[in-house]
Parts: sequence; structure tokens; C-alpha cells
Amino acid sequence: MSLLKRCILFLFIFTFSLGLTPNTFADQLQMAQGDKARLEAELSSLEHEIAQKQRELERQKGQSVSLTRDISILTTQINKSKLDIQAKNLTIKKLGGEIVDKNKKIQSLTEKIESEKESLAQLIRKDRELDDMSILSIALSRASISEMYGDVQSFSSIKNAVKNSVDVIRGVRTETQTQKKTLEEKKDKETDVKVALENEKKRVEQNESEKKKLLSISKNKESEYQKVLAEKAKRKAQILSALFNLRDTGAIPFGRALEYANTASKVTGVRPAFILAIITQESNLGTDQGSCYVTDMSTGAGVSSRSNKQFKNVMKPSRDVPPFVRITTELGRDPAKTLVSCPIGGIGWGGAMGPAQFIPSTWAGMSKKISAALGKATPDPWNAPDAFMASALFLKELGGVNGSYTAEIKAACKYYGTGGSACAYGKQVMTKALKIQTTMIDPLQN
Repeated sequence: MSLLKRCILFLFIFTFSLGLTPNTFADQLQMAQGDKARLEAELSSLEHEIAQKQRELERQKGQSVSLTRDISILTTQINKSKLDIQAKNLTIKKLGGEIVDKNKKIQSLTEKIESEKESLAQLIRKDRELDDMSILSIALSRASISEMYGDVQSFSSIKNAVKNSVDVIRGVRTETQTQKKTLEEKKDKETDVKVALENEKKRVEQNESEKKKLLSISKNKESEYQKVLAEKAKRKAQILSALFNLRDTGAIPFGRALEYANTASKVTGVRPAFILAIITQESNLGTDQGSCYVTDMSTGAGVSSRSNKQFKNVMKPSRDVPPFVRITTELGRDPAKTLVSCPIGGIGWGGAMGPAQFIPSTWAGMSKKISAALGKATPDPWNAPDAFMASALFLKELGGVNGSYTAEIKAACKYYGTGGSACAYGKQVMTKALKIQTTMIDPLQN
């Protein structure tokens, strides 16, 4: 077989390198699309029912407070949650199928690249052999001009085949990267739905328990129901008045902290419970790691405010000391008497400021955005409203919006400086966010 024919055969074989006949592939694709369409139809139906339950819930909440009304609200909430659980299970099933499909596509594309590389290597070897031959030697080795012309055409075809093969590999690599990115997004979405599903199940259990308690009260004993309302009001008051600790500044009532978080959330789209969890985590780190004073502005050395332990690395002098001095001076603070974080574990650099724990250089870089959001000329890292807004703005930049579990935990890890999607800091923040949402924010809204 001539070299040109082998090239043509190679291109034909490459076209079917996925290992499936056209009919088999079409059948599988049709089945997958049919299953996806069925799941999407079921999801659409459930979403319609959920919307109906939400409208019913809003109507019930508009009624005057009574035992019957509260039982009806809980019943509707439970039914809505159960529909939501069904929808999430369908979504997980749909995503599972899509993830399997993406993995298969990536595997096929990877095999396609390897096969093309092997064929390309053969073509390159032939191309190099031809490069070593001159037109004169080709002419002298052939009996006729027509034979020589045929060989020249074959050589040209090989060079074109090499170029086309390289182009194919580049294209397949680009497609592979696109498929991998889509796969990662679907895996994140699957994780988000699974986390939301577990939270919804817990909400159903809580509402079932509360409904059971209300049903145990006789309709003729309205006074008993009034006691339940009084207990609920007392619990709300306790939540609002509970002190919310802030690093390197005084604690504030939770009600005020929630107000700051809600304000920041409206500006940024970052969930209030997530903002509060970040601030809580940073305050806990302050308890664990302590806070320091910078005693030498030229070297960044300092001392622990609790143990008097000396540190050579409280604040990075080249990066953070100049903006730190500028920030504190503008606020009328003495930089030598202003608390900042100590280096964690004694290594690296400390120097983070206030409840949100921004290093001075980061705060300086974001100060215009913080000022614009707050409507004030000079934001203060140690002032609670400023710190909450700064934290929310930074979390937004890191992608922690829309209440997605995977987006939030990734943003938390970046906030801490480690990156990744499953750092210990991020997991602790997400645990705190769930607790704040379910034990503090939700009871205030019911």
C-alpha cells in the first residue's frame, strides 16, 4: 500500500476513533436525552407544586396569629419541604447521569489524543525521511516524470496530514479542558444539592417536632398556646441580646451583628449567616492565637498582648507596615498601641486587623470599595459595620455568593489564604454558618 493511501486510511480510521458505530452512538445518545427529558419534566412539575405551596404559605402567614394558623403554616412548610426533597433527589439523579456522561466524553477525548499522537509520530518520521531527500535525487530515482510528480503529491499530502493532525490534537485538547471544567461545575452543583437536601431533611424533622407540640395543645386551652408564644418571644429576645464576639474590639449584641450582616448582604449578595460565620471564626482564631502589638515599625517585630512573648514576624515590613501606619494615623490611632494578629504558630506573618482580619495591604487595596459601600471617607478596620462590609465585599470577590455550599467553602479557604475546596478553616466556617442559620437566624424569622 502506498504512503498516500495509508494516510487516507489513517484519516478515515481517526474519524471513528471513539470505537462506536454511528448507529450505536446515536442509540445511546437518544436514550440519554430521553432520560434527561423525563427527569426535567418531573422537576418542572415539582417546582410548580413547590411554588403553589410557597404562595399558600405566604397567604397563611398573613392571617392573624392563632394556634390553628401556626399548625397550618407548619403543615404547609413540611409539605413544601418534602416536595423540595423530591426535587433535589431528582436533581441529584440527573446530575449523576450527566457526570457519568462527562467522564465518558473526557475518557474518549483522552484516548483520541493518544491515538492521534501515535499516528502523528509516524507521520513526522515519514516527513523527516522525505526532508532528507532532494528533488534531484527523487527525479534521478524515477523512470518517468509522471512517477516523480506522483511522489511529490504524496509528500505534499503527508505534510498536510501532519499539519491537520497537530490541529486536531490542539482542538481535542481544548475540548477536553472545556469538558473537564463543565464536569467540575456539575460535581460542585451535585455537592450543593446534597448539602441542601440534608439541611431540608433536618428542617422537616424540626417542623414535625414543633407541629407535634402544637397539636398536643387542646383547642380549648388557648392559654397554653399563649405560653408557647411567650416562650418563642423570650427565645428571640435572648438571641438578639446574646453577645457576638469581635476580634480586637468589644463584643456587640447579636441583633446588631445581624443588622450589619444583612446590610452587607444587600450590597454584595453574600449570605448573612456566612458573613457572621467568617467573623466568628476569625474571633475564635483570636482566642486561640492571641493578638500582638507592633513594636518595631522598621522590622515588623512585636510582642504578644497576653503572654509578652516576643515575635520577629508580627507584620511584614515591606508590604504591610507602611499602609498600617497610614491607616492608623488617618484614624487617629497610635500604631504601636493598636492590636493586630500574631503570626499563627509563630511562623509566617501576622498583622491582620480587626474583626474581619484584613492585612493592611489588602485593606488599603479595597478601601475605596469599602468607602463607597459604606458612604464614608475613611473606613475603620476595627469598627464593626466597616469590618462586616469589608468581609462581605472580599467574600464576593472570592466567589462566595448565592448561598452555594461549594462556592462558600472555596471562598472561605481563599479568605484564610490556603485555597482549595476542603480546607479545615473552610469546614469550620461552614459548620458555624449552618449553626448560626438554624439556631439563631431562622428562629427570629418564625
